[in-house]
Amino acid sequence: MDHPPMQAIATFFVAFLLMALGWLSTSTGVVEVDRLYAWSIGASLMLFFAIMNSLLSLKASSFVKYWGSSIYSFIGLGLGTSLLAWGFSGVTLKEAGSYRWIYIVVTVGFIVFLTLVNMLKIIVKYAEKEEWNQPRRR
Repeated sequence: MDHPPMQAIATFFVAFLLMALGWLSTSTGVVEVDRLYAWSIGASLMLFFAIMNSLLSLKASSFVKYWGSSIYSFIGLGLGTSLLAWGFSGVTLKEAGSYRWIYIVVTVGFIVFLTLVNMLKIIVKYAEKEEWNQPRRR
Protein backbone atom coordinates (compact mmCIF):
# COMPACT_ATOMS: atom_id res chain seq x y z
CA MET A 1 0.00 0.00 0.00
CA ASP A 2 2.52 2.55 -1.21
CA HIS A 3 -0.03 4.86 -2.83
CA PRO A 4 -1.40 7.64 -0.60
CA PRO A 5 -4.90 7.60 -2.17
CA MET A 6 -5.24 3.90 -1.34
CA GLN A 7 -4.02 4.55 2.21
CA ALA A 8 -6.58 7.34 2.58
CA ILE A 9 -9.41 5.16 1.24
CA ALA A 10 -8.50 2.33 3.62
CA THR A 11 -8.32 4.76 6.56
CA PHE A 12 -11.66 6.30 5.57
CA PHE A 13 -13.24 2.84 5.43
CA VAL A 14 -11.96 2.01 8.94
CA ALA A 15 -13.27 5.37 10.19
CA PHE A 16 -16.67 4.62 8.68
CA LEU A 17 -16.78 1.18 10.31
CA LEU A 18 -15.81 2.49 13.77
CA MET A 19 -18.23 5.41 13.60
CA ALA A 20 -21.03 3.14 12.41
CA LEU A 21 -20.25 0.70 15.21
CA GLY A 22 -20.46 3.51 17.78
CA TRP A 23 -23.71 4.80 16.32
CA LEU A 24 -25.17 1.29 16.20
CA SER A 25 -24.23 0.52 19.79
CA THR A 26 -25.83 3.77 20.96
CA SER A 27 -28.99 3.35 18.91
CA THR A 28 -29.52 -0.23 20.11
CA GLY A 29 -28.81 0.72 23.71
CA VAL A 30 -25.97 -1.78 24.17
CA VAL A 31 -23.37 0.84 25.10
CA GLU A 32 -23.87 4.58 25.25
CA VAL A 33 -20.99 6.33 23.45
CA ASP A 34 -20.17 10.00 23.78
CA ARG A 35 -21.81 12.41 21.39
CA LEU A 36 -18.38 13.44 20.06
CA TYR A 37 -17.19 9.83 19.61
CA ALA A 38 -17.25 10.16 15.80
CA TRP A 39 -15.06 13.27 15.93
CA SER A 40 -12.49 11.50 18.09
CA ILE A 41 -12.42 8.56 15.65
CA GLY A 42 -11.95 10.94 12.72
CA ALA A 43 -9.13 12.85 14.40
CA SER A 44 -7.31 9.75 15.62
CA LEU A 45 -7.45 8.04 12.23
CA MET A 46 -6.20 11.20 10.53
CA LEU A 47 -3.23 11.14 12.92
CA PHE A 48 -2.72 7.45 12.11
CA PHE A 49 -2.74 8.28 8.39
CA ALA A 50 -0.25 11.11 8.94
CA ILE A 51 2.23 8.88 10.76
CA MET A 52 1.92 5.87 8.47
CA ASN A 53 2.00 7.96 5.29
CA SER A 54 5.13 9.76 6.46
CA LEU A 55 6.89 6.50 7.24
CA LEU A 56 5.85 4.94 3.94
CA SER A 57 7.23 7.97 2.11
CA LEU A 58 10.70 6.54 2.79
CA LYS A 59 10.04 3.93 0.10
CA ALA A 60 8.89 6.47 -2.49
CA SER A 61 11.09 6.85 -5.55
CA SER A 62 9.96 10.43 -6.26
CA PHE A 63 9.49 12.66 -3.23
CA VAL A 64 7.70 15.39 -5.22
CA LYS A 65 5.05 13.04 -6.64
CA TYR A 66 4.54 11.35 -3.27
CA TRP A 67 4.31 14.73 -1.49
CA GLY A 68 1.58 16.02 -3.81
CA SER A 69 -0.36 12.78 -3.71
CA SER A 70 -0.08 12.68 0.09
CA ILE A 71 -1.31 16.23 0.55
CA TYR A 72 -4.34 15.71 -1.69
CA SER A 73 -5.11 12.38 -0.02
CA PHE A 74 -4.88 13.98 3.43
CA ILE A 75 -7.22 16.80 2.39
CA GLY A 76 -9.70 14.27 1.02
CA LEU A 77 -9.46 12.17 4.16
CA GLY A 78 -9.95 15.24 6.34
CA LEU A 79 -13.05 16.29 4.43
CA GLY A 80 -14.38 12.74 4.36
CA THR A 81 -13.93 12.05 8.06
CA SER A 82 -15.37 15.46 8.92
CA LEU A 83 -18.50 14.78 6.89
CA LEU A 84 -18.80 11.29 8.37
CA ALA A 85 -18.39 12.59 11.91
CA TRP A 86 -20.92 15.33 11.29
CA GLY A 87 -23.35 12.79 9.84
CA PHE A 88 -23.00 10.27 12.65
CA SER A 89 -22.90 12.74 15.54
CA GLY A 90 -25.11 15.54 14.28
CA VAL A 91 -22.51 17.99 15.63
CA THR A 92 -20.63 20.36 13.33
CA LEU A 93 -16.89 20.85 13.65
CA LYS A 94 -17.49 24.34 15.01
CA GLU A 95 -19.75 22.91 17.74
CA ALA A 96 -17.35 20.04 18.49
CA GLY A 97 -15.19 22.32 20.62
CA SER A 98 -11.55 21.30 20.83
CA TYR A 99 -11.77 18.89 17.90
CA ARG A 100 -11.38 21.83 15.54
CA TRP A 101 -8.00 22.55 17.09
CA ILE A 102 -7.11 18.87 17.08
CA TYR A 103 -7.76 18.74 13.33
CA ILE A 104 -5.53 21.82 12.84
CA VAL A 105 -2.72 20.34 14.96
CA VAL A 106 -2.90 17.00 13.14
CA THR A 107 -2.74 18.82 9.79
CA VAL A 108 0.32 20.84 10.79
CA GLY A 109 1.85 17.73 12.34
CA PHE A 110 1.32 15.81 9.09
CA ILE A 111 3.25 18.39 7.09
CA VAL A 112 6.02 18.41 9.71
CA PHE A 113 6.20 14.57 9.79
CA LEU A 114 6.35 14.32 6.02
CA THR A 115 9.03 16.99 5.75
CA LEU A 116 11.10 15.60 8.61
CA VAL A 117 11.10 12.04 7.32
CA ASN A 118 12.16 13.16 3.86
CA MET A 119 14.86 15.46 5.24
CA LEU A 120 16.24 12.47 7.14
CA LYS A 121 16.13 10.46 3.92
CA ILE A 122 18.21 13.14 2.14
CA ILE A 123 20.73 13.25 4.99
CA VAL A 124 21.15 9.48 4.97
CA LYS A 125 21.66 9.42 1.19
CA TYR A 126 24.30 12.13 1.51
CA ALA A 127 26.05 10.28 4.33
CA GLU A 128 26.09 7.06 2.29
CA LYS A 129 27.86 8.84 -0.60
CA GLU A 130 30.53 10.41 1.60
CA GLU A 131 33.88 8.75 1.91
CA TRP A 132 34.78 8.16 5.49
CA ASN A 133 38.47 8.02 6.35
CA GLN A 134 40.00 6.89 9.56
CA PRO A 135 40.86 9.71 11.95
CA ARG A 136 44.52 10.65 12.19
CA ARG A 137 46.39 9.17 15.07
CA ARG A 138 48.81 11.36 16.98
